[in-house]
Amino acid sequence: MKEILEYLFNHYTLSKSEAKAVMIEIAQNKFNATEVTAFISVFLMRNITLKELEGFREALLDMAVPVNIDSKDAIDIVGTGGDGKNTINISTLASFVVAGAGQKVTKHGNYGASTITGSSNVLEELGYEFKNNSERLQEDLEKANICFLHAPYFHPALQSVGALRKSLGLRTFFNLLGPLVNPAKPQFSMIGVYNLEIARIYQYLLQKDSRHFTLVHGMDGYDEISLTADSKIMTKKGEEVYSPEDLGFNSVTGESIKAADTPVETAKIFRNILHGKGTEQQNAVVLANAAIALYHTDKFGSYDDCLLISKESLFAGKALKSLESLLN
Repeated sequence: MKEILEYLFNHYTLSKSEAKAVMIEIAQNKFNATEVTAFISVFLMRNITLKELEGFREALLDMAVPVNIDSKDAIDIVGTGGDGKNTINISTLASFVVAGAGQKVTKHGNYGASTITGSSNVLEELGYEFKNNSERLQEDLEKANICFLHAPYFHPALQSVGALRKSLGLRTFFNLLGPLVNPAKPQFSMIGVYNLEIARIYQYLLQKDSRHFTLVHGMDGYDEISLTADSKIMTKKGEEVYSPEDLGFNSVTGESIKAADTPVETAKIFRNILHGKGTEQQNAVVLANAAIALYHTDKFGSYDDCLLISKESLFAGKALKSLESLLN
């Protein structure tokens, strides 16, 4: 690791094969915590390159625990995290709205590292038992229209650095990898990205995949459609900027969509929203993300159609039923 660090500290970058090799060795616990922290620190001082991201991603996918579930028509709705906004779990809430609307979801998530309550924290708090058995995940997908893949159960490297990431409490390049390494490999993915430079790297990388992607970025720094400002949405077909009004909503404040200070309280907010008792602003941001996710599968009609379907899922209790089916 010393040679690698000296190389990087001299402002060089890794090739795809070098990045892949380092990630494999991190997963194999060949380096101590100090060495891994120093390595992570490099990417706190500069953005990751496309080749580095490709290498890290390939390593994680090659080492991943195999998953054999029917995900050819499924979607993952996920964010990089690390935007520092401490919002309610918007992508996870949107996932249940989408599942309630009839679209299969294979949700990939983790504990919060640079935030208090990640998707794994909130689902665990609600009583969900993590699984790494394909048959049980398939059962969840069939009964609830959604299954949840807790990242450390499938990725040795993420498991080996979990405690280190939490102790750092900072956004690291591992935030960027999570949305790219769903072991179920769903046909569709909607990924929230916290800055446009990273969104562009994602776009270059995902253009090479046969699967469909939608990248969303709140222009004031959110890794989702926050409705606090305009949102940029990028797909293989191009990119557009949408105002909250374009998406059928009024602007909201950052304060109105904040999470609580503990996983327990955030889980209460989560369940409250799915019970149809969220605030107007909370509901709006969840519905906007769900509608965009449905729209970009090209199966549910226009965006306006998708928004109506999302509202029915949330307010008629279909999203809640999906959650309850998953938990039981």
